[in-house]
Amino acid sequence: MSKVAIVTGSAAGLGKGIAERLIKDGFKVVLHDINEAVLNKTTEELKAQGADVIGVVGDVSSYDDQENLVKRAVSEFGQIDVFVNNAGIDAVTPFLKIEASELERVFKINVNGTVFGTQVAAKQFIKQGSKGKIINACSIAGHESFEILGTYCASKHAVRSFTHTAAKELAKHQITVNAYCPGIAKTEMWDRIDAAMVKHSDGKLQPGEPFANYTAGIALQRYQQPSDVANLVSFLASDESDYITGQAILTDGGLVYR
Repeated sequence: MSKVAIVTGSAAGLGKGIAERLIKDGFKVVLHDINEAVLNKTTEELKAQGADVIGVVGDVSSYDDQENLVKRAVSEFGQIDVFVNNAGIDAVTPFLKIEASELERVFKINVNGTVFGTQVAAKQFIKQGSKGKIINACSIAGHESFEILGTYCASKHAVRSFTHTAAKELAKHQITVNAYCPGIAKTEMWDRIDAAMVKHSDGKLQPGEPFANYTAGIALQRYQQPSDVANLVSFLASDESDYITGQAILTDGGLVYR
């Protein structure tokens, strides 16, 4: 019997890559995103390739939307086995310019969204009487704090903390909770970070230099590909990871060491 995975923030980008890998691994996948147009496009694209998927529109910062997500998954596929809290946003602001609106926006999605997703998934696993796997999107920013990324880093530190707490409390139900911690990839997020670092450098940096400077420190001498992260999530979603819980695993090519 095929297992069922939910992946939030999976209409595009890293989330889509994770969903595609889990489909390759034999999972039925529930795609979830706030962007309905892109979600519908991705859902139809994957269905055309023979994948057993559905798309559910929703906002991870809403507990009711997360609860509806699980209900839709169970209604369609009968159960869930894996829940990936992938959805998240970034923020690039010098510390002295961080405003309340930024803190609220980032924490609402990155932290509240992860907590709510973990809660609704765990309740469904307990209801099913089955083991379950919850996999959270953390980051190297959940292990180390970086300049002008204060709000983002703080949110990912919170994700790592909630991962530890949930793992301890849910272990008695045979529910594991782990996190994957990506490093530096050539993504839209890093394009924004690069531009912001240049903007706030008082003319000391040129476009592309911040990205080059950060990637120069990677021991394996290349920036990250989506498959590098999807490979780790694939393992954490598999039975081979049953004895691993409460871990926030770095997949950064050798940049942050913990």
